[in-house]
Amino acid sequence: MAIIPVPQLKDNFAYLVIDDAAKQCGVVDCAEADKVLAAVKREGLQLVAVLSTHWHPDHVGGNLDLVKAVPGLKVYGARAENGRIPALTDAVDDGDTVRVASLEARVLGIPAHTNGHIAYYFPTLKAVFSGDTLFIAGCGRVFEGKADTMLASLRKLAALPDDTRVYCGHEYTQRNLEFALTLEPNNPDLKAKYDWTLKTRAAGNWTIPSTIGDEKRFNPFLRVDSPELRTNLKKADPSLRDDPVAIFARARELKDRF
Repeated sequence: MAIIPVPQLKDNFAYLVIDDAAKQCGVVDCAEADKVLAAVKREGLQLVAVLSTHWHPDHVGGNLDLVKAVPGLKVYGARAENGRIPALTDAVDDGDTVRVASLEARVLGIPAHTNGHIAYYFPTLKAVFSGDTLFIAGCGRVFEGKADTMLASLRKLAALPDDTRVYCGHEYTQRNLEFALTLEPNNPDLKAKYDWTLKTRAAGNWTIPSTIGDEKRFNPFLRVDSPELRTNLKKADPSLRDDPVAIFARARELKDRF
């Protein structure tokens, strides 16, 4: 079993999820079909499924081309996206399961970036594909939901086992960490991750995946209970309410302008 990132556009990722025994794979979030099909061919695989996390074109823009190239391809996506997933064949809801050959994933409803955003959690792979909800050291913008909805979605992901690897939709890690350091400059895990990221990117390598356990140590949007983070936010806004949703909303607002 394997997971292979396929870079897309400027800083997006698609992912091949592979059942080695069956020589079959699915792809999570295809923006550019030609690059995905080339990766499938290079690995000697049969593409059997498309797993879309949300409707934004930089995640599903290649769906139609994939379906044209691969007859009978299953395309999964959230029913709650209300028909905005191109070439959708199988609408899914929170708690459903989907299959890629022998691999089974649980669908996690994690709305707020979009109303129907979902993640795919593969227990046997110890991996979750979080789209644009959970990034390494960050989270997605709250476009269609509200702060409380996004916080609940992030907490749902944070409840997965700590050794779950996080495969997110974009390479935003360095900038996310730079923002996180403005809120928790004395967090040793955060500083270590930033140093590692600078070296990793300088070497031309990607920072994915992270893990759920690591994200809890340095991702500010999973750390709304951090005393240092709260103190620094309240220094900037003494009227800030001392509750998790208000803390999250203020941090997200600051990140939007960072």
